[in-house]
Amino acid sequence: MIDDFAKDNLHERLRRDRKALLWKLDGLSEYDARRPLTATGTNLLGLVKHVATVEARYFGEVFDRPSPEPLPRWQDSNGSDLWATEDETRDQIIGFYRRTWEHSDATINELPLDAPGHVPWWPESTPAWHTNLFAIMVHVLGESTRHAGHADILREGLDGRTGLRAEHEKQIDEEARAAYCAKIEQAARAARTN
Repeated sequence: MIDDFAKDNLHERLRRDRKALLWKLDGLSEYDARRPLTATGTNLLGLVKHVATVEARYFGEVFDRPSPEPLPRWQDSNGSDLWATEDETRDQIIGFYRRTWEHSDATINELPLDAPGHVPWWPESTPAWHTNLFAIMVHVLGESTRHAGHADILREGLDGRTGLRAEHEKQIDEEARAAYCAKIEQAARAARTN
C-alpha cells in the first residue's frame, strides 16, 4: 500500500514539473526561447531538451527499456542536449519531451518500486538500492524540479512572469513589485554597513 502511495505521489509530482517546464515557453518568441540567458548559456528550450534526454536515459537505458527516440550514446555526451540547434524546431523538442513522457510513464507504471536498474554512467560502487525504480524516480524528480526552477528564474528575467501553472498566474503589479524590490535592496544596503 505504501509503495503504491509513494509511486503515485512521485509520479504526480513529476507530471506537475513537466507541465511547469513546458509552460515557461508559452508566448515566447523563438529567439527568447533559445537565447543564452546566463553566462554558461542556459536557455529555456535547452532546459526542455536536456530534461527530456535525462528522462529518456533514466527511465529507458537504466531499466533496459531503451527509448524509442534516437539518443547519442551517453559516453559521447558533448553538451548538445542543453541547447537547440537552428535546425531543431520548438515543436520537435516539445514533441520529443512528450513522447519521452509516454515512454517514462510506461516504465513507471509497469515496474514495481524495487525493480532493479543499472546506471552505467554512475560509479560501479553505487549500491543497488540507489538504482531501483524508487531511487531513480526521486533522482529524476530532483533533476526536473531543479531545471523547472531554473526555467522559472529565466522566464522571470525575460518578462516578469512567474509561477508553477497558468491557472495560478496573477496580473503583474509593476508598482508593487518595484516597491518590494526596493525594500529588499534597502535591507541589503543596511546589512552591508553593519
